[in-house]
Amino acid sequence: MLILVAFKSFLLLLLLAPPHPAVSSTVTTTSSGHAIPFPSYEHLNIKESIAATVLRPSQSSSDDTNHYAADSELTHKPTTVHNSTAAKLHLVHRDKLAFSWHHDHRRRFESRMKRDARRVGGLIRRLSGGGGAAAYEVADFGSEVVSGMDQGSGEYFVRIGVGSPARSQYMVIDSGSDIVWVQCQPCSQCYHQSDPVFDPADSASFAGVSCSSSVCDRVENSGCHAGRCKYEVSYGDGSYTKGTLAMETLTIGHTTVQNVAIGCGHMNRGMFIGAAGLLGLGGGSMSLVGQLGGQTGGAYSYCLVSRGTSSYGSLEFGRAVLPAGAAWVPLLRNPRAPSFYYVGLSGLGVGGTRVPISETTFRLTELGGGGVVMDTGTAVTRLPAAAYVAFRDTFMAETANLPRAAGVSIFDTCYDLNGFVTVRVPTVSFFLSGGPILTLPARNFLIPVDERGTFCFAFAPSPSDLSIIGNIQQEGIQISFDGANGYVGFGPNVC
Repeated sequence: MLILVAFKSFLLLLLLAPPHPAVSSTVTTTSSGHAIPFPSYEHLNIKESIAATVLRPSQSSSDDTNHYAADSELTHKPTTVHNSTAAKLHLVHRDKLAFSWHHDHRRRFESRMKRDARRVGGLIRRLSGGGGAAAYEVADFGSEVVSGMDQGSGEYFVRIGVGSPARSQYMVIDSGSDIVWVQCQPCSQCYHQSDPVFDPADSASFAGVSCSSSVCDRVENSGCHAGRCKYEVSYGDGSYTKGTLAMETLTIGHTTVQNVAIGCGHMNRGMFIGAAGLLGLGGGSMSLVGQLGGQTGGAYSYCLVSRGTSSYGSLEFGRAVLPAGAAWVPLLRNPRAPSFYYVGLSGLGVGGTRVPISETTFRLTELGGGGVVMDTGTAVTRLPAAAYVAFRDTFMAETANLPRAAGVSIFDTCYDLNGFVTVRVPTVSFFLSGGPILTLPARNFLIPVDERGTFCFAFAPSPSDLSIIGNIQQEGIQISFDGANGYVGFGPNVC
């Protein structure tokens, strides 16, 4: 409760942007542009933060494993799903799932940082034109079963129903991907997943896509075999999926959506630890959001639950979930990377003071370089090297009274807070284009990396001019996308 109260106190959003088209009647602005002056400092509870690194037993399996009934009175058919209809899913961090294998916080942290480095490297390769398809060749079909337990990708999971009758499956959510896929029988090469592999033969709604279908044309790296549309997707970390494209029914909460194009993966290299596949939420036409289109008004919202809490996050679809009172800023589109959600960032702040960084540092160029991407799959926010150094040095100057510790993993600014009950630290802020300022609570940027009291400043330099706002910085904040009107909203709700 104390954490939640503190979060609400320090999640302060400045609203200067033009009223959002869908909620203009409820967005409040003032003449000065400040809703409430944001705090310059916060007291971070060290003991509570360390205690939160201990994994708590998950809730009962019946809470995690949803049973979907196609004839439920709450089920909606696509023809009756309207913009006001909302479908909601629990959003769970991988550490809370039964198939998460690291119980030691330091090992979980190190594993997360390794995944993060691969993720960032993959994103940069995609944007530089050296994408994964060329770097990772998919071999011929074989019989090897590849375990995803050693180096699992994916940070946040949802549970959906696939097929008719619906089979419950864990899916990784990815705001930077444009395809929905699951591992399928017969599985010539599969990684380990927690649920039985989906068998299309058991689904009455499964229908293969022909090579002549317009749906097949919309898939990158599609091909044709025996009249059926084939697909192949490679990811920057070496993961891939290869199989047939099909139309299938998905059950999202109590909402059934028919005729969703999914990849039925018969050959998959698994770095998805326990998940059956991936739920792409990117900005392209083949993502789940793109396929739902008018049924949800191109809108969805998520709240990534904060680490160490026993509650769930949420993923919701439909215009009804767009909150009043959020700080709305325009989404920027990069023709070179239509899957990604770019936002305008004009600067950074520490302790209520803006750091002297040129606005051009974060600008998305006409050629598609630079810019700021919001990504659920990246954990740690990356900033161009010069911006990071200025930002970090300002934070270090404001925390000179705290005992330092050696750098850990990708973090070069760490503190030895063993024995402290609370510490007073400056807050940090994102100055978003158009006026809004998003101020983060301390738990979103000063994080424990072990159980001994070592805390690190959770930002890192980018190996390119691309900036990425990662999920640690997004935690606990409701983030809403209105793709139809081209806006992203921050707050006002927390989780």
